[in-house]
Amino acid sequence: MYLNKFTLPIDEESSLIEQRMAHNGGSFGYIDNAYPCGIFSKSQFSELNFSKITILYGGNGSGKSTLLNLISNKLELNRIAPYNSSEMFDLYVEHCKFELGIDDEGFKHRIPNGSRIITSDDIFDYMLTVRTNNDEISDSVEDIRSEWGDKNGSLKYGQTVKMNSLDDYEALRLQVLSRKKSISRREFIRRVAGTEVKLNSNGETALSYFNSKLKNDTLYCLDEPENSLSPRMQLELVKMIEQMARYCGCQFIIATHSPFLLAMEFTKIYDLDTNPVDIKQWWELENAKVYFDFFNKHKRLFLVDK
Repeated sequence: MYLNKFTLPIDEESSLIEQRMAHNGGSFGYIDNAYPCGIFSKSQFSELNFSKITILYGGNGSGKSTLLNLISNKLELNRIAPYNSSEMFDLYVEHCKFELGIDDEGFKHRIPNGSRIITSDDIFDYMLTVRTNNDEISDSVEDIRSEWGDKNGSLKYGQTVKMNSLDDYEALRLQVLSRKKSISRREFIRRVAGTEVKLNSNGETALSYFNSKLKNDTLYCLDEPENSLSPRMQLELVKMIEQMARYCGCQFIIATHSPFLLAMEFTKIYDLDTNPVDIKQWWELENAKVYFDFFNKHKRLFLVDK
C-alpha cells in the first residue's frame, strides 16, 4: 500500500488563531468561513489507517468528500474538477500529516506518478465533451463530403493551389490525400474530420471512462463513482476495482454510499455518520439495511414461480 496512515489536526483552535494573526487582522480579526474546521473534531475523528480499498461512508454533510479532498491535496494528487475551499482550507491541509506504506524490502513507498482524484464532475464533463466533440465532427463530415472527388475521380477543387500560407498548404494536403487510390471516401472523411467516440447509455460511457483512466500501480481517490451508473454497471465497476486492487498494484480511497461498492472485497469502511467515527462491516451500515428491509418486505414477489 502506498498510503498507510492519514492524520487530521486535533488542535483546530490553534489553526484558527494562526490564520487570524497571519492573514485576518491580528488578534481582533475574524474568519468568515472556518471550513473544514469543526467537521471531524465534533465526531472525535483524527486518524485513518488504510487498506487496499478504503471506503469513506456517510450521508450528505458527513464530510466524506471533504476528507477525500484533504487527502488528495495533501498528497498533491492530480485533479481536474474544482472543489469546495475556504480561507482556512490550505492551512488545514498544511497541518494534516500522512505516513507512507513500506514495501517488501522495508523501504517507504512513494506516491506513484499519475495518482489522481476522480470525481463525478469529471465523469459528467467527459460525457459532455464527447457529445460536443461528436456533434462538431458530424457537422464537419457534411462539409468534407463535398470536398471529395466525383464519380469520375476528378477533384471538385480542380484549381491549382498557390502556396502563400499554411491554409494553402492544408488545401493541397487534402487534394493529395483525396487523390490516393488506396484511400476510400470513408477513410478520407475519418482522417480529416476525426472519429466519433461511441456513446451508448450514460452508464456505459461512465464505465468506459474508468476503464480508460485507471492504470496499474497507482493510487486513486474516487468521489462517489457510482453516479451515472446503474446497479448492473456498478457491479461492473466493483469487479474492475477489486481486480486492480488485488492484481494490478492499485490502492483506492473511495467516498460512496452505494451498497454495491460497500460490499467489495479487501475493504475497510469508515462510517462517518457515527459519533465517534467507527469502522464497520458493510452489512452494518444504514444504506445496506434500508435496501435489505425493502427487498425483504417484498421478497414474496421474487419467490413466485413463473
